[in-house]
Amino acid sequence: MRALVPYAAALAMAASPVAIAPAIAQDTGPAAGHHRMMIEGTTLTISAEARTSERPDIATVSAGVVTEAPTAEAALAENARRMNAVIAAIKRSGVADRDIQTSQLSIQPVTVYAENVPPRVTGYQATNTVNVKVRNLANVGKTVDALVAQGGNTLNGIQFGLNDPDAALDRARSEALKKARARADVYAQAVGMRVHKIIAIEEGGSISPPRPVPMMAMRAAAMDSTPVQAGEVDLTANVTVMFELR
Repeated sequence: MRALVPYAAALAMAASPVAIAPAIAQDTGPAAGHHRMMIEGTTLTISAEARTSERPDIATVSAGVVTEAPTAEAALAENARRMNAVIAAIKRSGVADRDIQTSQLSIQPVTVYAENVPPRVTGYQATNTVNVKVRNLANVGKTVDALVAQGGNTLNGIQFGLNDPDAALDRARSEALKKARARADVYAQAVGMRVHKIIAIEEGGSISPPRPVPMMAMRAAAMDSTPVQAGEVDLTANVTVMFELR
């Protein structure tokens, strides 16, 4: 959260989306600067929210290989063989080296539990998982098919998002500020006053997981490729604005 104009003492009064309080003078500047802002009217604090929905332009696929063998060394060796083939297939599908990142590499014993007998280790399990950024959404299904065909046996999910969400968030921020100002005018008119100026603005924001949109299905060129729906990503901007009314 970023405070554009520090006003912590006054913002603390806003326990709800709207707060009105009479004021004569307040210290709104940094303590070291000894700046003071004179407020001759009434303060009004309003919280507003705006959303924008955007078509995602990037997908992250989490997938990999799990293998088992009697020894840890054998499990890891088999895993490496298959994982090398999976990574090569991912690259052939059009993914660059910089967009492939190992997210998990582990070896664990496979333990059998039975009643009235001690636990027994029967082998070892090796896991190697990579996060793959797919920048061409039409290739998401193709990438999934390629890694599975070469021995990938775990698919942990696909996350869609925006490579650069700032422009979309700016639209939501602008709309949230407009809502806050319009609401301030309503309150000011209701009490026979007008909005004199903005004293402080505090903001927050978030990006929500995609929601499916059937008409936006992204598919690879081959008709039998795995169908993947990108949907839309919701971005939210929240602002808390303190106004001075006169």
